[in-house]
Amino acid sequence: MPERVLMEGSAAIVEAAVQAGCRFYAGYPITPSTEILELMSVRMPQVGGTCMNAESEIEAIGMVWGAAGCGVRSMIASTGQGISLMQESFAELANAQIPIVAVNMCRGQGDYFQATRGGGHGDYRFIVLAPSTAQEAADLTQLAFHLADKWRNPVMIMGDFLLSHTSEMVSFAAPALAELPPKEWAVTGAKGRRGITLSPLGPSEKLSTDVAAALANVTAKHSAIVSEEVRVEHGFLEDAELVVVAFGFPGRFVKYAVRLARERGLRVGYVRPISLWPFPRHAVASAAATARAVAVFELNAGQMIEDVQLSVLGRVPVVAIGGISHDHSGFGVGPLLNVEHILKRIGQVYSGKEDP
Repeated sequence: MPERVLMEGSAAIVEAAVQAGCRFYAGYPITPSTEILELMSVRMPQVGGTCMNAESEIEAIGMVWGAAGCGVRSMIASTGQGISLMQESFAELANAQIPIVAVNMCRGQGDYFQATRGGGHGDYRFIVLAPSTAQEAADLTQLAFHLADKWRNPVMIMGDFLLSHTSEMVSFAAPALAELPPKEWAVTGAKGRRGITLSPLGPSEKLSTDVAAALANVTAKHSAIVSEEVRVEHGFLEDAELVVVAFGFPGRFVKYAVRLARERGLRVGYVRPISLWPFPRHAVASAAATARAVAVFELNAGQMIEDVQLSVLGRVPVVAIGGISHDHSGFGVGPLLNVEHILKRIGQVYSGKEDP
């Protein structure tokens, strides 16, 4: 492959997954994730892998569960509605400590709660990564497979329609990641194995009837993930009187609006969470410590703002400057995703004309 390639975000995710060793993909077509399924149907056979166009999202996640349980790096992609159908399996995958990578190409950003809180049962968590460019999508996809295996925990990549369909120059390089141990836990069918299943009730070789102990063992790693896997980008915070928090592709619009605000003499900075869970609460709290207010731009009715409020803990006002914004097809490319609109709202909050 050439050093740099012009490709859409969906294609960047597919190629990065292949290079990360993904050899099983299952999915069901649903815009704006369909391109991932289409491209995987080409790339998987080329590298000796398998791509399945399943009958539904429920069958697809079951196939991914089976492949990942056998130790194969596996991936699935959908959008919020399809992800909703997978929630029971997501919870059981996490509780059984089966590593997979799931891509949610959202229609807008209304799936933040779905990604970071989950709609399944129990105390499970997904590591959630939110790229803002095709290049970052490629880099985070390779990282996602590593983190999934490292922590034996599912990882979600949260994108959107713009990330999926925007073409940019992308380069692929093998990331410098620590070597991981072999998957001794995987079900292989080898003779003499004591266990033949993976379950939330414990490891395959020693199932337990102590459900509480088994689930406590799963959640024990959450604090370590929070300590080690926070990722965030920020800028112009040294003298910022207003801090704007935004994630994903819309975060690029916010970064540009902040630069324009700076050119107009406004002391504005930004924080862009890259990991949505674990959320970069310390970075947000630090940025807010010397600011007069924090503004949150997200394309929903107010979801990430709760994590920002928990990070700030009432020290300064937290103001929503985004909102629900869709085109006529409902894909999230609406009128609020406009730099001039964002800049206007930043100015209102900065001048104190926008109340929390």
